[in-house]
Amino acid sequence: MTAPVALIIGAGDYIGAAIARRFAAGGFTVCMARRNGDKLAPLVEEITVSGGKAYGYSMDTREEDSVCEIFARVENDHGPVDVMIFNVGGNVRFPIRDTTERVFRKVWLMACYGGFLAGREAARYMVPRNRGSIFFTGATASMRGGDGYAAFASAKAGLRNAAQSMARELGPQNIHVAHLVIDGGVDTAFVRDRIRQAGGDPDSLPQDMLIDPKSVAEAYWTLHHQSRDAWTFEMDIRPFREVW
Repeated sequence: MTAPVALIIGAGDYIGAAIARRFAAGGFTVCMARRNGDKLAPLVEEITVSGGKAYGYSMDTREEDSVCEIFARVENDHGPVDVMIFNVGGNVRFPIRDTTERVFRKVWLMACYGGFLAGREAARYMVPRNRGSIFFTGATASMRGGDGYAAFASAKAGLRNAAQSMARELGPQNIHVAHLVIDGGVDTAFVRDRIRQAGGDPDSLPQDMLIDPKSVAEAYWTLHHQSRDAWTFEMDIRPFREVW
């Protein structure tokens, strides 16, 4: 028997890497994709040394041919994709008068259009097999627009609705589609820099005020292992002291 396969698109250094480690530890062959696939080499080595199976790929989620090519390679080289997680970001802040057409379009292509392409390709492989999981990473912006986040919020809201449409269509075909809303800051270098730029000290925050990427990974692990008589479409996670 071959190991189940997880394809993580948007396998960055924090959330994506944590998801990869969690699924590899659970016995999955982990295939990771990001725009610059060479940056995945240290993580691939780490997982491999730990006894897991991991492979890295370069993918531009804004390009249909790139998405289709990597799905085909993973399916051909490692076996059927059991779970696909779309974890591409695009979190930028610009006042509306400073939001250029290029910024708005680029964020939409990354965070919304790319999710459509990834979800569609996953469905094309999974539906004939009558099984699989398709998951999307959302944010606070998926639920409401914030000051300075017109581009990001519109893309994330679009991704959420695309995911919901997929869930309604594919659920009866035994494909679990879910959207994970991360409602809070994740403990990454990017978030810590944002806090410093705002005049704060990330090291002085209360314990567990920033979300550990491992906790996000565990949420995805839970979603994938839900019984189909009680599937979740949308799960929201946030720190215990987050105001919502």
